[in-house]
Amino acid sequence: MTRRVLMIAYHFPPLTGGSGLQRTLRFAQHLPAEGWEPIVIAPQTRAYPQVASDLLSEISSEVRIERAFALDAARHLAIFGRYPRALALPDRWVSWWLGAVPLGLKLIRRHRPQAIWSTCPIATAHLIGATLQRLSGLPWVADMRDPLVQDTHPSDWRVRRAYAALERRMVDRASRVVFVTPGLARHYQVQYPSLDAARVRVIENGFDEDSFARLEAAKRMPVPVEDAFVLVHSGLVYPTARDPRALFLALRRIADSGILDSLHFNVVFRASGRDTEIAALADELGVSRWISLAPAVGYVEALSEMCGVHGLLLMQSAMCNDQIPAKTYEYLRAGRPILALTDERGDTGRLLRSFGIDSIAPLDDARAIAVVLTRFIERVRSGEAPIAPCEHLMKYSRQRLTRSLAQVLDDVAAQDAA
Repeated sequence: MTRRVLMIAYHFPPLTGGSGLQRTLRFAQHLPAEGWEPIVIAPQTRAYPQVASDLLSEISSEVRIERAFALDAARHLAIFGRYPRALALPDRWVSWWLGAVPLGLKLIRRHRPQAIWSTCPIATAHLIGATLQRLSGLPWVADMRDPLVQDTHPSDWRVRRAYAALERRMVDRASRVVFVTPGLARHYQVQYPSLDAARVRVIENGFDEDSFARLEAAKRMPVPVEDAFVLVHSGLVYPTARDPRALFLALRRIADSGILDSLHFNVVFRASGRDTEIAALADELGVSRWISLAPAVGYVEALSEMCGVHGLLLMQSAMCNDQIPAKTYEYLRAGRPILALTDERGDTGRLLRSFGIDSIAPLDDARAIAVVLTRFIERVRSGEAPIAPCEHLMKYSRQRLTRSLAQVLDDVAAQDAA
């Protein structure tokens, strides 16, 4: 018998940007091989701020994609740049709920899925999942990529209250709650003692091995030592969680040594989402000559860049110790040295240490960054910088991680049928 799962995800092609896109896409891509037929409910593409076609060809013909009515309140409902907060709770895409719930019920009646899966952020995806679970009685698997509520987030009390209510609903109603890191799972179990261990699973983010396999020839090409020393940060830069201020202060500290200029040193921020702010900060701290801002590119092109530079820059503050940036796994698989500005005690630091990556300094400590960065440059130039062994990384391939999700779906379906 064909088993089907209704998957509710905001992040899905042709949306561009955001690591959650890869998680949902690859789960949907590999689930058929594990005996599950995905039916994806995504928002209409007008709800997306940016779209690109580069990943559309990677959606398997075995994946049914349904798009529901959805608006972005900030773009479609604003008057003179302002919109009522009531139209954006729990988030700006709450109108998606209006289209996705009737569509989901129609699909449930027609295709008889055995489970519902939703992934967050965006929070409205879980609101849809919870509603469909209540109306259909199907088991619901809630996939948590980030915490909804933290000590200082969200800052708006109305959003915070809406998020907290959704968290409680998830804990009460979900058959399984899947987290991307052990720390995040622990956080929720402490916060909600009723979330028993039997309902908790950890399925990490990972990398798409098929995409890297297409780049193997390029990856094996050595990076010429005489070229400019390029350090790339690929992806979004957040104001606090990935603040580059201390890094820029560290560059100022070591500038007088002449190392940076002699190497033609360059930190490239690829698709930062905050180019204006980063450029202003670099000007303020006098490090603009070593900073480059680069636009977003397609997924495979971004991986190719990771594989062809001297080093990869990872930034994650201690306030996010229970989280691991999704790009960390792609960095590891790219086979290039990693400079990590993060807390060694957090999940990101522990993951890197487990693979022998030790060029780690706190994101907010300019003095420590200067020391570690100087040593990092020396080790890269001498070929002594540690790189994660590829054979030990395969447990984080998206294909293997999809098997873990399939097992979760098997469990909830069997439990529901009993």
